[in-house]
Amino acid sequence: MAKGKYFSDKNNHKLQEIGRLILRFMNEKSGKIYNYKQIAEGIDYKNPRQRELVIQSLHKLLSEKQIKETEKGKFIINLNIEGTLTGTIDFNQAGNAYVKVDQMDDDIFIHSKNVKDAMQGDKVLVVTYHFKGKKIEGSVLKVIERKRDEFVGTFQLIKHKDFGFVVSDKKSMSTDIFVPRGKNGGAEDGDKVVVKMIDWRAGEKNPEGEIIKVLGAPGEHETEIHSILAEYGLPYDFPEEVENEAQGIDRKIHDHEVAKRRDMRGICTFTIDPKDAKDFDDALSIQKLDNGNWEIGVHIADVSHYVIPGTILDDEAYKRATSVYLVDRVVPMLPEVLSNDVCSLRPNEEKYTFSAVFELNDKAEIQSQWFGRTVIYSDRKFAYEEAQQRIETKEGDLVEEILTLDRLAKILRKARIENGAITFDRSEVRFNLDDKGEPIGVYFKVSKDSNHLIEEFMLLANRKVSEFVSLNKKRVPTNNTFIYRIHDDPDPAKLEALRDFVGTFGYTMNLANTKKVAESLNKLLADIQGKGEENMIETLAMRSMSKAIYSTDPIGHYGLGFEYYSHFTSPIRRYPDLIAHRLLQHYLDGGKSPQKQEFDEKSKHCSAMEKLASDAERDSIKFMQVKFMEKHLGEDFTGVISGVADFGFWVQIPENGAEGLIKLRDLMDDSYTYDAKSHAVFGSKTGNKYQLGDEVTIRVMKANLIQKQLDFKIIES
Repeated sequence: MAKGKYFSDKNNHKLQEIGRLILRFMNEKSGKIYNYKQIAEGIDYKNPRQRELVIQSLHKLLSEKQIKETEKGKFIINLNIEGTLTGTIDFNQAGNAYVKVDQMDDDIFIHSKNVKDAMQGDKVLVVTYHFKGKKIEGSVLKVIERKRDEFVGTFQLIKHKDFGFVVSDKKSMSTDIFVPRGKNGGAEDGDKVVVKMIDWRAGEKNPEGEIIKVLGAPGEHETEIHSILAEYGLPYDFPEEVENEAQGIDRKIHDHEVAKRRDMRGICTFTIDPKDAKDFDDALSIQKLDNGNWEIGVHIADVSHYVIPGTILDDEAYKRATSVYLVDRVVPMLPEVLSNDVCSLRPNEEKYTFSAVFELNDKAEIQSQWFGRTVIYSDRKFAYEEAQQRIETKEGDLVEEILTLDRLAKILRKARIENGAITFDRSEVRFNLDDKGEPIGVYFKVSKDSNHLIEEFMLLANRKVSEFVSLNKKRVPTNNTFIYRIHDDPDPAKLEALRDFVGTFGYTMNLANTKKVAESLNKLLADIQGKGEENMIETLAMRSMSKAIYSTDPIGHYGLGFEYYSHFTSPIRRYPDLIAHRLLQHYLDGGKSPQKQEFDEKSKHCSAMEKLASDAERDSIKFMQVKFMEKHLGEDFTGVISGVADFGFWVQIPENGAEGLIKLRDLMDDSYTYDAKSHAVFGSKTGNKYQLGDEVTIRVMKANLIQKQLDFKIIES
């Protein structure tokens, strides 16, 4: 290797650029040793002047410990360097990826050619390249831990051969999986399958796998629903031993158990739930006290009485961590005998419950509170529509009780908003299905007073249980271990971007402090109602928010404006609520605070499973929307641009919530470029602009059930 001056300040930037090329090249085979000529050849730096720059760059990389010299003139990537970081990889549709590192604010961009053998969700070791004025970029050095080894896709048999490939439905899957002879599990060409990855040899383009389950023909309803569950690793059926244990549970109400509880069976009690609900988690009781105040009981199914730690029933519930609500079915956390029968607070049945009982005056101010195990008798079940009818018409059975609860709930809601809660109240898409599960109509679930009534009393119980555990009578923190539902403050940079963007529409935001931000957001959400920009600004406002998760660290819940908040009111369908019940009873019994570590792990697991369930639910909605829109191919609709990216933009049809993609390459009138700051694409010649929130006319061109994707085409007006 030539001697001399290796690098100078003047050439520093140039050498950094060359260093990046060198690292990318060497990272393709990170275990291989190269000399400088091979490296120069590999990055296409072949003339003498270019090779001199390669030599200088190599010495710079050596000084930075990004490469090692194994012997004189021989180099290898250094896998144990300061510039390496460990994180989780997330692929986009283009095949590029980002690595999320816990200690970093910004994700690390990984070009598709530098992802190596990483797959979606893997924990990876990356080497980073830092460049002035540019975002951090990197390359995957190795996969530290696989997120999963089972994948869903379509089996493609190679004709006249005894092998094939499984092609994933997900565009974020960076490679097909090779299925050798004898490993196809009885699958035929074109079947939707689950494949288990068994090996990925160094240097091989594709991993090797074995088909472990045939799901059926792509596009068929049952096949696609089961594919969604398999894709996210969500079980559908319970193991036989779990079902057997559930069936063996004692369902009787025993006098000796009632004696340990507060008996509230003689107080007016009822449930208010969706009309098709079967798992009734919660009930409300109400009675007027002699002093004129109201005793309101929030009664929650006492799942912890039946599901005992250390049992296979509890292990299965923890593994699932949440019920999954797909469009046409529920995949419960607990076996049906528990979720819909034993624990469900069905009308005209005595049930064991865990209750938060409040004495409220007419101003909805809490005069006293009590927490503990109870026994109740539900007099009536209401659908939300029935309760709403009583609020609106002031007629019907139990109308006075419902009107009183509604009045108190409205006071609680008003106070909560004045205290800093943010009032996101987006409607949710729902489907009318025929007896075969086919979508025959779309409607939107809108929250009304009856929904808010239940919501406010559940929020009250959740907050007060959390405060009871976390604060002593003087409101000094106890530091007791508990599982909290936390929601961090919004990212200031995202809020500033939102403020600047809405400013172009004439709206203002005050970001001086947390309270001013909440007030500004609520005013903004109220001001945009009914305006053309409503959907766009509401979407951006939601994107500026953090994600709510479970944690043992009580940092508060920003969106609700609560300092302490926990999930307590749905233990039939959420495992964190079951944890909260057990810990609350432990403290009521005078127990000492347990170590946090165990509950830290449980919090992370429950948060992760909640995200999987949410993603599966979203996929089932997308599938049903595509299926519904199949009947409308070739038809024109008015839509609103709901998202913009460098390869195209999405348009949502307000009347049914269906969302389709317009690819920039399909816009034939001009060449368009993406501007992230304005959430828009611009035509270079015509000056045409397509911006988030714009109204456009589209034609439905393609409905892909397998990828759950609609393709639209812009129709010029």
